[in-house]
Amino acid sequence: MHEENKASANGRGKIRSVSRNETGLLALMEKTGYSMVQENGQRKFGGPPPGWKGPAPPRGCEVFVGKIPHDMYEDELVPVFERAGKIYEFRLMMEFSGENRGYAFVTYTTKEEAQLAIKILNNYEIRPGKFIGVCVSLDNCRLFLGAIPKEKKKEEILNEMKKVTEGVVDVIVYPNATDKTKNRGFAFVEYESHRAAAMARRRLIPGTFQLWGHTIKVDWADPEKEVDEETMQRVKVLYVRNLMISTTEDTIKAEFNKFKPGVVERVKKLRDYAFVHFFHREDAVAAMSVMNGKCIDGASIEVTLAKPVNKEGTWKQHFNGQMSPSSENLLGFPNKDDGHQKSLGKPASLAVRLNGQHSPGPPEVERCTYPFFPGMKLTPISMYSLKSIHFSSAVMYLDYFCNKNNWAPPEYHLYSTTGQDGKILLVYKVLLPSIADGSQSYFMPDKLSTTVEGAKELAAQFTLLHL
Repeated sequence: MHEENKASANGRGKIRSVSRNETGLLALMEKTGYSMVQENGQRKFGGPPPGWKGPAPPRGCEVFVGKIPHDMYEDELVPVFERAGKIYEFRLMMEFSGENRGYAFVTYTTKEEAQLAIKILNNYEIRPGKFIGVCVSLDNCRLFLGAIPKEKKKEEILNEMKKVTEGVVDVIVYPNATDKTKNRGFAFVEYESHRAAAMARRRLIPGTFQLWGHTIKVDWADPEKEVDEETMQRVKVLYVRNLMISTTEDTIKAEFNKFKPGVVERVKKLRDYAFVHFFHREDAVAAMSVMNGKCIDGASIEVTLAKPVNKEGTWKQHFNGQMSPSSENLLGFPNKDDGHQKSLGKPASLAVRLNGQHSPGPPEVERCTYPFFPGMKLTPISMYSLKSIHFSSAVMYLDYFCNKNNWAPPEYHLYSTTGQDGKILLVYKVLLPSIADGSQSYFMPDKLSTTVEGAKELAAQFTLLHL
């Protein structure tokens, strides 16, 4: 593809590349009145559309499109996506050769249109035997800060970040599970836009950024899981965080039953957070309003609606390995079709799905192999310089997570017992020296394995889920 400027028939649009299908593109521009320009490896159609007044659409209006045939362009794609609503901007990622890179971003004028696009166009057969994938685009506005002094309060961190970066909206800090006067050594900074977050990350990422004389780690936080309004309207489970380690499930159930006896179905507590299941949604919503900010065993709790797990039952970690403030996506909500209760810490599969925070969608861990050709250049590399998407083993990911948080490596202690059939069964206890305390010295799964490898993987996965 050679670069040149080309005016559209009505003089409104410009396209800086002439491709083999330029006739179709020019016809599309003439028909719609949208402009088109190619720059920085992408081609923008619209943004804004003709006659648009006011600000750009809010967050939640953009979808990611994958698995696009490489010889397919806007003249074919735009009419398909217009079925869901008015397109504000269509961005097709382009190769230097002139082919597209197999994915695009479509911004609609409303969130409802974006959700409709996902519903009607995900797995749509765009060509015979070619199915595209459409999902919500993760417009990340949040940065992760690691290795911050544990005695610093939210207000101190917020004030410091406002001094060194622009567009700071809020700082999210989690109290230590055993000492509520301290933070957990990390925080999340929320910015007013993805651009503001990107500019802040670019300024802070070189590794020399310091707060209070400490070198602070900075990277993208894993974007929070988006759940559509229709699904959230059916949720009858509350997520309760900032509990004391010593607080029991019975205590939580009793406290939430106080405002209306008998409304709580069950409680599942893990470390310093819990999920409270209600028989009816209206009781859950009322309890959230009443209980948020209340004290239980001396701790001021935070209560929100839990976000349901996706149907695949996968689990997702933040960049630093800590669970999301909405980590209910790890909990299997009761499903009438299942016939049994799913609970955290008892995953159906040992396969760990680790999603990279830079991925436009949730990719599967790549398990295929590639040929090694003579002459290929090999470069020494540390596993700690990789991203989470490169790990399919919980054992490796736990080691990676500890390193990212400046923790000592996990220690594994092997134990055995004899099963009823006479087989030797194995289990590992995992010690994390950096967080060991009197209340939680070890992490040990409730399942045994016949192999050393299986036992270690179970123990690592159990530990990750309970941090």
